[in-house]
Amino acid sequence: MLFGSSGIRREFDPGLVDLALQVGAAAADGAPHVVVGRDTRTTSELLEHCVIAGMVSAGATVRTCGIAPTPTVAYATRDADAGCMITASHNPESYNGVKLLNPDGSAFTRRQQAAIEDALTKSHWVRWDEQGCASPVDAVAAHREAILDKVSLSRPVTVVLDCGNGAGSVITPDLLAGAGATIIGLNCNVSGRFSRPSEPLEANLPYIGEIVRKRGAACAVVHDGDADRMMAFDERGRYIDGDHLLMLFAKYLDRKRVVTTVDASMAIEEVAEVRRTPVGDSFVSEELLSWGDFGGEASGSWIFPGHSYCPDGVYAAALLCEIASEWSIAEELDRMPRYTLLRESYRITSPGDVMAAMGADEPTHGVRFGDDDGWYLIRASGTEPKIRITAEGKTPAKAKEMLDAGRTVLGRAKHASGAQ
Repeated sequence: MLFGSSGIRREFDPGLVDLALQVGAAAADGAPHVVVGRDTRTTSELLEHCVIAGMVSAGATVRTCGIAPTPTVAYATRDADAGCMITASHNPESYNGVKLLNPDGSAFTRRQQAAIEDALTKSHWVRWDEQGCASPVDAVAAHREAILDKVSLSRPVTVVLDCGNGAGSVITPDLLAGAGATIIGLNCNVSGRFSRPSEPLEANLPYIGEIVRKRGAACAVVHDGDADRMMAFDERGRYIDGDHLLMLFAKYLDRKRVVTTVDASMAIEEVAEVRRTPVGDSFVSEELLSWGDFGGEASGSWIFPGHSYCPDGVYAAALLCEIASEWSIAEELDRMPRYTLLRESYRITSPGDVMAAMGADEPTHGVRFGDDDGWYLIRASGTEPKIRITAEGKTPAKAKEMLDAGRTVLGRAKHASGAQ
């Protein structure tokens, strides 16, 4: 399939440009009113024009958001038949892609994605007098006001904000300031190039903790390229892993039924009833449609069903500031259960073949083994030619045991498949 775990993503090349035109036409065939936005990558404007051209050629009316976060475009889609975001999210700058959205903010399901792929082989061109049109819409203002209606700070706080030169730059600084926070902004401009790796991993953010401590900030919030993700630091300058952010949000919002993915910590099951899905925010949002009152991924995707079924890093940033205005985040984290969780990734030329050698039905779903004290998961990335191993144990020794077992299984599968 063209679609991975979060839309279409690949290295930017002429093939992606041609594909954007085709996907735009196919998506518009069943959606006469479409909202389109893009992230800040230098390649995004061209792809946006191609997608819009395809949609207009199929007769659609298109509302263009320009540079906007994915959750902003998703929120604007509530008044349309479909949404389309030009982004590669947290992937390196050489990547780009297309993500299709439903009016409730959720990503297209596997069934919808398959229908789009089937439609790529057909012509959707309409007569000259049936061609569509495109016009701009201010999606950022509407999204900002919707969040401010739901989030409020009980006292002023100072917040370190790193937008990574991504689409969050056009909304999150103004949003948090409007909520009453004093902002120490880093990389909050849409330069078209990322000053740090886009994925908000601790290793990519070595400077944040010291700034938090020196400036006496209540927290720090960090976005990826399209601001569907949000990761954070507490007031002591400690990076908050995604599993504990999930628990923090669930506790603060008093959410008892949480949907998360198979690679999330088993500690979450000590604070809420949990249902697990394959890795990918589209699977989490799809499950939330029928069960649960909050969901997310440890990678930084947080879904608030009362607001939208799209992961909303902008909303999450404002909510974390609200929490920081009422609680000591550090003290709350110290009270939470914590196990040893280890993650590794390996660049492999043919991850699908390796996962097939392990017996995986779906490469991105992976294979998981566990017992009462730990587990490991091996799965192919849905956006890059990589295989990831995640392992957890109730003790550091158990976590290492599980990681070593996963490495052994991966090594055997690589040998069996002949992959490099």
